[in-house]
Amino acid sequence: MSDLSELRLIRTQTPLFEDGSPPLGLDEYQAFTRTTDRSGRPGIEGLSFVFLGLFGEVGSLLSELKKKQRDKDSYVAYHAAAIEELGDALWYFATGALRAGLTLSELAARVPATLGDWDYQGRNGATTFRQLQFEKDNFSGPLATDIVERRLLALAGKVGLLVEDFNNGRFDSNRDALSADLVEILRAVIAAADDSDVSLDEAARRNIQKVLDRWPTVQNWGNFYDADLPEEEQLPRRIEMLFKERIVGERAYVIQQCRGINIGDRLTDNSIEQDDYRFHDAFHLAYAAILGWSPVLRSLFKVKRKSQPLIDEVQDGARASLIEEGVATWVFNHGARNHLFRNVDRLDYSLLKAVRELVSGYEVQSRPLWQWEYAILSGFKIFRELCEHRGGTVIADLDGHTIVFEPPRRG
Repeated sequence: MSDLSELRLIRTQTPLFEDGSPPLGLDEYQAFTRTTDRSGRPGIEGLSFVFLGLFGEVGSLLSELKKKQRDKDSYVAYHAAAIEELGDALWYFATGALRAGLTLSELAARVPATLGDWDYQGRNGATTFRQLQFEKDNFSGPLATDIVERRLLALAGKVGLLVEDFNNGRFDSNRDALSADLVEILRAVIAAADDSDVSLDEAARRNIQKVLDRWPTVQNWGNFYDADLPEEEQLPRRIEMLFKERIVGERAYVIQQCRGINIGDRLTDNSIEQDDYRFHDAFHLAYAAILGWSPVLRSLFKVKRKSQPLIDEVQDGARASLIEEGVATWVFNHGARNHLFRNVDRLDYSLLKAVRELVSGYEVQSRPLWQWEYAILSGFKIFRELCEHRGGTVIADLDGHTIVFEPPRRG
C-alpha cells in the first residue's frame, strides 16, 4: 500500500464521496480493514471468526432480498440495507484474505482466468474496485430480480463451501486451496454486483464510513453546536448537579440542584414497577457532556438559542426535547433488560443505528456512533452509581467530554 493511500484513508479520513475522489484501491481498502479489525484474534488463528462473519453477511444479503421480494415497494430500506450488507461482506472477505497472506489485487488477477458460466466485464489486472466492473459510472441498483436471486444463492454456496473446507481442515497445509475458494467467492461477488447493478466501489466506501463511524482511527469530537453564540445561549461547559432522593409516605422522588437552586420538577419513576427511573437525568447530563447536545437541559437552564429563531424552534423546541426523552427512555428499557449494561464496554450496532434513526433531522445526527456509544455507557455508569448511593453529585465537563460521580456526603 502506498503512503498516499495510507494518508488518505487512515490518517486524514478524507471524505470518500467528494467529487474527483480517486478510485478506491483493492489493496488500499484491505489495508484499512487491518487497522479496524477489533476481533482480538489476529492471523490464521482468527480465520474462523472472519469466515463466520462472511457467512453471516452473505446470509443477511439474502435476507434483504427476501424482504424486498416479499414486501416490494413498501420495503423502502432495501437500497441502503443491501449496500451496507454488501460492504460488510467485502470487509470480512478482505480481512480473511489478508489473514491468509493474500492481497485483493492478487485474487483479482485470477478472477478472469476462468469465466465459468458468466462473462467477466472488468479489467484484467484490476487494482481498484471500479476496474472490477470495468469502471462503470452509473448504477441504478440494487435490483431484486430472479437473476439477482440466483447470483446471491450462488455466492452463498461458494461461501458455504469455503466454510466447509475450512472446517474439514482442507486449508491446514494447502494455501492454494484457500486461494482457489477465495477467487471463486470474488467472482461470485462481482457477478452478483453486476447483475444487481450495484457499485462495489460505493459499497466499500460506505463500509469505510460505517466502520470509522463506530471505531475511528482518529477521534474527532466535533464543534459545539452553540460555539458561535453568546454565553447566555450556550449549554454550561461545566455542570455540577446534585441528586437528592426523598421519601414521602410510600413514594420516592428525586430533586436536582445546581449551585443550590432546584432544577426542574421533582421526578418519580412514573411506572407501576419501581425501577429508579427518577435518576434518569443522568442520561441527559451524559448526552450534554459527550455529545454537546441536550434540548432538555437547554430548557432547564434557560439557554435556548433565541437569537436564532429557526434553531430555537426546531433544535431547542418541545419536539426536540421529546425526542431526547424518547431516546433516553428507549435506551433505558433496553439496558434494563441487560443488567443496566453492567460490565459492558460496547453496544450492539443495531441499538446505536436505531438511536441514529430516532434523532434523524436534528443537529445531533452529525455525531458519530462511537460518541453515542460512549455517551450511553457513561450515562448508565452514572445511573448505576446514583442508584447504589441513592443520590450524589454528577459533574459533566463538556470541554473535556467527561462525566463523573461523587457520592453524597453523609452526616
